[in-house]
Amino acid sequence: MNLRVTAVERFTLNVPFRERSRPWNEILVSEFAVVEVVRVRTDAPGLIGYGESLPHYTWARTTDASVARVLGRHPAELMGDDALGAGLQMALYDLVGKALGVPVHQLLGQPMVRQWCPLAWWSTKMPADVLAEEAEDALAEGYLAHKLKARPWFDVREQVAAISAVTPETYVLDLDWNGMLRTPGEAVEVLRELDRSPRVGVYESPVLQSDVAGQKALRARVDRPLAEHYNKALFPLWMREDAVDGFVSCNAGVAGTIAQGLQAAAFNKDLFLQIVGPGLTTAWTLHLGAVLTHARWPAVTCLNVYADDLVTTPIEIRGGYARVPEAPGLGVEFDEEALERWRVPDGFTPSPARKLLGFHLGDGRLRTYAGIKQLFEECRYVGNLPVQPRGARLEVREDDGTTEFDRLYRQAEAAPVWE
Repeated sequence: MNLRVTAVERFTLNVPFRERSRPWNEILVSEFAVVEVVRVRTDAPGLIGYGESLPHYTWARTTDASVARVLGRHPAELMGDDALGAGLQMALYDLVGKALGVPVHQLLGQPMVRQWCPLAWWSTKMPADVLAEEAEDALAEGYLAHKLKARPWFDVREQVAAISAVTPETYVLDLDWNGMLRTPGEAVEVLRELDRSPRVGVYESPVLQSDVAGQKALRARVDRPLAEHYNKALFPLWMREDAVDGFVSCNAGVAGTIAQGLQAAAFNKDLFLQIVGPGLTTAWTLHLGAVLTHARWPAVTCLNVYADDLVTTPIEIRGGYARVPEAPGLGVEFDEEALERWRVPDGFTPSPARKLLGFHLGDGRLRTYAGIKQLFEECRYVGNLPVQPRGARLEVREDDGTTEFDRLYRQAEAAPVWE
């Protein structure tokens, strides 16, 4: 088909979070609400491709230079180029699939291996009772896997127990520390205790990513699989030492993701895809998962945090799996009305109100921080606090406009405050 790209439009949307997750998302991942939608038009009447990405999170943004490269070209010429940016690359695949009358997974150069892909509910750092309510919603919406952020300021044992109380044993958890258990010596006692829970499926990044010797030692002492974010430089060492069980594949385009999936398969290592965004992104992830043999762990798209999935027909999720769309292109239709509902100026960045975060260590001590990044840095890198204290909880204090709040916030900005 003699087809040419005639226009590329970009729209910035501020998509609301679901109400229960909103206050916790706003502490650290408020920028997940900002979605850039890319609409590509062609010289064929009515043939339009759509893509989306999170401009504050994606592996590559769509730039003016990327747009200029594709104008006047056949969309198939450049769609495999990861440098185009996430939203534009997705839109070109959607466009070519529609032009040929085939779903995106048939354009990826690998045979289809599954029609339903495992998909996980995602939760940021939350108290145990809130996580239990999230898990109940996940079950009701067809999920049987749940990725959650484990942190020192919440007792992970309480979190796992609360979720276990409201879910069947087939409901599995991916516990992600982002390296905050720090060392194998600190991590092993926590993980061996969690080994006793039938809900726990994967331990993700318990120690620092670069600590390959530590990962190998830890893997030998715990029962659950150990996952790490794929890293091209570390991959040969991980395989030589057999230090991990599998990988998180994220922050890559089509070529990068396929390459990671094939490398994992070559060494019989499982992986899960982590590509964050609403409905178009989830459909895109399912197409990739449909052709990667070892994408056997539940994928993470964070679809569940959005109050609007931006598509006219929801992704079908049932029994822990999401159906791979079979209609041409991405196989889901973008909701054009969403452009007016949620559009904001280009370059928009959320500005959450100031918050004081009180880390109760469970033994009567309280450490107060001026925001989550400061708390994260002290727990992960400074290392003068316990990695997973029992009875820990986080107290969130909103800015009430008082002089006392301002005084304590300024004091905490200079250095965390013992109270």
